Amino acid sequence: MSYSRVVPNTNTLATAISLKPSLSSTPSLSSSTKSAALKPSFTASSWYSPTPKTLLPHHFHAPTNNSARSSVALAAKMISVPSSITPTTSIDFHTSVFNKEKISLAGHDEYIVRGGRHLFPLLDDVFKGIKQIGGPAQAQNLRDSLAEAKSDIVVKIGLRKGSSSFAEARTAGFTEENGTLGDIWETISGSDLVLLLISDSAQADNYEKVFSHMKPNSILGLSHGFLLGHLQSMGLDFPKDISVIAVCPKGMGPSVRRLYVQGKEINGAGINSSFAVHQDVDGRATDVALGWSVALGSPFTFATTLEQEYKSDIFGERGILLGAVHGVVECLFRRYVENGMSEDLAYKNTVECITGIVSKTISTKGMLAVYNSLSESGKKRFEAVYSASYYPCMEILYECYEDVASGSEICSVVLAGRRFHEKEGLPAFPMGKIDQTHMWKVGERVRATRSKDDLGPLCPFTSGVFVALMMAQIEVLRKKGHSYSEIINESLIEAVDSLNPFMHARGVSFMVDNCSTTARLGSRKWAPRFDYILSQQAFVAVDSGAPIKQDLISNFLSDPVHEAIEVCAQLRPTVDISVPPDADFVRPELRQSS
Repeated sequence: MSYSRVVPNTNTLATAISLKPSLSSTPSLSSSTKSAALKPSFTASSWYSPTPKTLLPHHFHAPTNNSARSSVALAAKMISVPSSITPTTSIDFHTSVFNKEKISLAGHDEYIVRGGRHLFPLLDDVFKGIKQIGGPAQAQNLRDSLAEAKSDIVVKIGLRKGSSSFAEARTAGFTEENGTLGDIWETISGSDLVLLLISDSAQADNYEKVFSHMKPNSILGLSHGFLLGHLQSMGLDFPKDISVIAVCPKGMGPSVRRLYVQGKEINGAGINSSFAVHQDVDGRATDVALGWSVALGSPFTFATTLEQEYKSDIFGERGILLGAVHGVVECLFRRYVENGMSEDLAYKNTVECITGIVSKTISTKGMLAVYNSLSESGKKRFEAVYSASYYPCMEILYECYEDVASGSEICSVVLAGRRFHEKEGLPAFPMGKIDQTHMWKVGERVRATRSKDDLGPLCPFTSGVFVALMMAQIEVLRKKGHSYSEIINESLIEAVDSLNPFMHARGVSFMVDNCSTTARLGSRKWAPRFDYILSQQAFVAVDSGAPIKQDLISNFLSDPVHEAIEVCAQLRPTVDISVPPDADFVRPELRQSS
């Protein structure tokens, strides 16, 4: 297969971890046994990267005549059933180094590893023989963790020749002179562990070259399962002579680094991660993956599969994490202004409500606390819009999940990446801006006068739409067989703890465009779909006085996910992500002076 380019013409990092070769290997890593020597390689796209079951919560009733069709009701009348479903995947694993802990989420046993800086001394055993590790936000965390463990492992970054990221790497202390900066392909070919963090589209265009440079019995490390989805869409898989692992922080790169730095003062700060072992050729993969996650500063790490990870992650970005919430606040702002609310107040009751008081409440107390904080009249308003919004949101989410699972959405991302450059006589079409409309200019004005502790008003209407969206996403993932830990992280924790603080600080683009190219493309594509369906169906139903679906409300109030959320809340980081308006730890193009 020929490549249109070796590495995309962006600030692409390729970080490499090199290890000292070992004469023997053992099935697992432990303090009492010798480990196979690893030689990892680390690549990154920029300094800041991050068999389906049928949905059966409702029944379809076709109208028997034209009069049965109503302008205020959906053509499909959907009746929910109790959510006492048997979901979800529970993945057990064996580790000979770290303490595996069993937790119960809504009656389902799952397994996690708690992180913390007290575990850093174990990293020398986990990465025994490693001499070099590289990367941007992640590699900086690894470097600092290994230094704290008094390890002699060196962190090295591999870059494509001519990359403009050399300057960033040198600023962070990586240089050619001290052997911590080099060429991507040389680094990969000389490494036993390759942590591949280039962009998804770059992985799709360059995977053959990456595989051809890897040594037999080496380990490929990913922070996203996109490459597996791309390979599956073509009927391919990874080479069988390498191990394949993933450690996937549940937040964008800036959050990973920011909370790690904050965690130097308070043990437990960080971003939760999932991990997966897709192939393990020699028994080392699980402990290497867990060591990687601990070194990143993950407060806890839960198990998933690479396939489940990419489906939930790509889907979640297009849903409540980025795309859907963007569509929600746009249509709500427009509605409130049209109904006579001032622009400043409309912004506060949409964006500030969701990113402030609603996110804070859900993060610490759960979704039910949002509902229970409302007055009796506020609860009625919440119920009306929740009832009207739940199924329209689910319709788009269901479609989105199946587009991801079928490979259609992955193909869309790859093709979009290629349209960033001129080809076939057609011009280049890079991503455009998403914060230039009047609404986001109003947001700048609101933030300029906002006090530090102002979390915005608790608006019943906005809360009802947002929580309906969140519950619909939870239900889709649950019916598709995902574990509760993955469902709650991809539908709730990542939204309220990692991403929404960025929109609260500086608007929608500051949130979306600090994420990966795959996430940014998906958000732009799907946000208008949620805007349209809520405006055309949900809000029309509310304004026309459509009856509240009481079964939906009772199911929301009694859903077992609330118990699971309580358990996960006890595992949340001890430090909230802090995103000052003049944050200097984000993508360079999004930085601004204070």
